[in-house]
Amino acid sequence: MNLKKETYQVEGMSCAVCAQSVESMLKSIKGVNSANVNFASAIVLVEFDEIQVSAHDFEKSIESIGYKLITEQSDDNIKELEFKEKALLKKAKQKALFSILLAFPVFAVAMFFPNIPFANWIMLFIAIPVLVWFGRDFYIIAYKQAINKSVNMDTLVALSTGTAFLFSTFNTIFPEFLISKGIMPHVYFEAAVVIIALILLGRYLEEKAKAKTSGSIKKLLGLKVKTARVIKNNQEQEISIDNVEIGDILIIRPGERIPVDGKIIEGNSFIDESMITGEAIPVEKTENDLVIGATINNTGSFKMIAQKIGKNTMLSQIIEMVKTAQGSKAPVQKLADKIASVFAPLVISMAIISALMWYFLGPEPKITYAFVTLVTVLIIACPCALGLATPTALMVGIGKGAENGILIKNAETLENAKQIDIVIVDKTGTITKGQPEVNEIIWLKSDVKRDRVLEEVLAIEKRSEHPLANSIVKYLIHLSNSSLNIVKFNSQTGMGVCAIINKNKYHIGNYQLMKENQIDINEEQQYFNQFGDRAQTHVFVAKNKSLVALISISDKIKESSVRAVQDLHKMNLQVHMLTGDNKGTAEEISKQTGIDKFKAEVLPKDKLDYVKDLQQNGYKIAMVGDGINDSPALSQADIGIAMGHGTDTAIESADITLVKGDLEKIAASLKLSKATVRTIKENLFWAFIYNIIAIPIAAGILYPVNGFMLSPMIAGGAMAFSSVSVVLNSLRLKSGFKT
Repeated sequence: MNLKKETYQVEGMSCAVCAQSVESMLKSIKGVNSANVNFASAIVLVEFDEIQVSAHDFEKSIESIGYKLITEQSDDNIKELEFKEKALLKKAKQKALFSILLAFPVFAVAMFFPNIPFANWIMLFIAIPVLVWFGRDFYIIAYKQAINKSVNMDTLVALSTGTAFLFSTFNTIFPEFLISKGIMPHVYFEAAVVIIALILLGRYLEEKAKAKTSGSIKKLLGLKVKTARVIKNNQEQEISIDNVEIGDILIIRPGERIPVDGKIIEGNSFIDESMITGEAIPVEKTENDLVIGATINNTGSFKMIAQKIGKNTMLSQIIEMVKTAQGSKAPVQKLADKIASVFAPLVISMAIISALMWYFLGPEPKITYAFVTLVTVLIIACPCALGLATPTALMVGIGKGAENGILIKNAETLENAKQIDIVIVDKTGTITKGQPEVNEIIWLKSDVKRDRVLEEVLAIEKRSEHPLANSIVKYLIHLSNSSLNIVKFNSQTGMGVCAIINKNKYHIGNYQLMKENQIDINEEQQYFNQFGDRAQTHVFVAKNKSLVALISISDKIKESSVRAVQDLHKMNLQVHMLTGDNKGTAEEISKQTGIDKFKAEVLPKDKLDYVKDLQQNGYKIAMVGDGINDSPALSQADIGIAMGHGTDTAIESADITLVKGDLEKIAASLKLSKATVRTIKENLFWAFIYNIIAIPIAAGILYPVNGFMLSPMIAGGAMAFSSVSVVLNSLRLKSGFKT
């Protein structure tokens, strides 16, 4: 078999039962090895034999059950995809808004002005566009589900509203039929249109929460370079990135993104690789060093040879990892939809059984009692409260989180949060500030004029383009002296700088620079060792071949990091740290913050594999990060948490975003998630307990006892009350949760 994996967008899914239908339909196609639907992101990951089956077959099959599979998605047409997503969300908003506006006068007439002339006809004509136009998808999908012998939430909505509408229409056109039987011909147009309006509102709120699911892929694709400058036939040419071939010689200028992966063959520069590695400090690159496509060339021009192009570049591989991680997540079955898969056919069966019992065993007029019972059961069992249970609690929970700098993407995040065992954090920008800073200057000679030396060091470092030099300049900027004259300035790649100022020769750089220039540091070895133990970068300052000072530079730990780790430990959660930095730095950071376990010198794939390994051992993982290198792991983790100051891609890949990048909010976000999902479950409990009590009453169980027969009008009111109770319960979360 020639197996291929592809991810596709699915439109039209409204519940987890829909996701199951899509998954089952795809799995039934010959040549499909596996299909996994992620309802939260509306993505399906399909593994198939491309010889036996094609994407067109998938599209045709899914269309037959009422959904749409998007098989043609061009990476180069991101703006068109974004436009389409916005258009779909706008359409959902308009359908909800206009259906509510039309439902209002119908409700007003039914409740307050039922006796005005032509009241029933007015409600009928207003209700038609709500059901036929704004609510048509319910009936279309319900019909296609019925053809495939399946039911979902759309089936319940279609049956309850359709029955209420048809019954009301019959009573409007032929009122004398029930009057002749001694029964008032009530109409229930308001129940039909209000149900449609509220369900559409709930779906809009849910779609709005899921609208940015695919944003991480688009952000990654946005990093791709469109053109490259190559040398062909001894001439410089600008060509499309698609035309770059392995072995081509490319010219890279300052400020440009590197088009593809390759190796420097001439020149040197500092490359900002933060979008790939997550490390803030640009990396110095010289001849024979490897460079990564999509990273930014900060300073200097160089020539490189293309070694990896197209789907083989690191950026393309990261994109594929994010796609796979998003698509391979097991679909989180919302509790409402789990029960609805049984509830829907059960309610339909009960309505039919109750109608048949009244027809064969009930008193006269049997047919009237049977029909009224059928309508009443379907109306009172309408899943309006069920449909609002999740979106209303989610809306309040998300709003409460936003007030406290915690952005939660979807309901699946809330459900997963309570199961977390381990929180994995990135170092740079998460535990630390992500900006190199001077910690201290240790003077090794007492007979020097310190301010004078620092002024001269500042003047020299201003000439350097190294990131560590920039941190020294920031630290000493208050000492700036523009009158200093620098001669023989020389930057020695990978070591530091040399210069003469006021007839004094300075060497400022690392241990290798001192060694190359025969500057003795043996007497100061204790300071060198001290910096090594503390995992700090050390810059030596030598004046006239004599070492006068050591400057320690590090990426400082955030003040909130230690408290954040302690908060997570109080919740019985383990904290692990992954970083691309060296082992010494990672070990020191772990000691200072109380982190349980760390892994250093990791690449994006290593982070993803680390998360997968823990998941395979049965752990539920929350991943915290801020760089593009964290995106695959953020997507793979059960909960992805992005720092608000991080890259857009990390934020889009995450399930939770901490706006201010405050680690202390991790514990608060997990607590908020648990409180919100508890509210959702309470809502579902009340929605279903209402049905458990109301359905038997609607079926006429009290009639043999006291002659009570529930009116469809009261059933409509009870249904509305169940929805109101769910909303009120959700609002309790607003005042009841403290971060």
